[in-house]
Amino acid sequence: MRTVEITKEPVELFKILKFEGLVATGGEAKLVISQGLVSVNGEQETRKRRKIVHGDIISFADETLQVRLA
Repeated sequence: MRTVEITKEPVELFKILKFEGLVATGGEAKLVISQGLVSVNGEQETRKRRKIVHGDIISFADETLQVRLA
């Protein structure tokens, strides 16, 4: 599990996928989210602009990220 530090919350889900390099572009991030390939806190997430806050756990493509407020 990787820790992702954010400086403010909330952050939109698609931005975290993009900035952490799990996808190449924001458009690709929105596509994989809308296809149901991403989970947040163990539940499938299809909202591209889901607000992510400290303590959330994101899973996608064999990667798990834990979000922490810096």
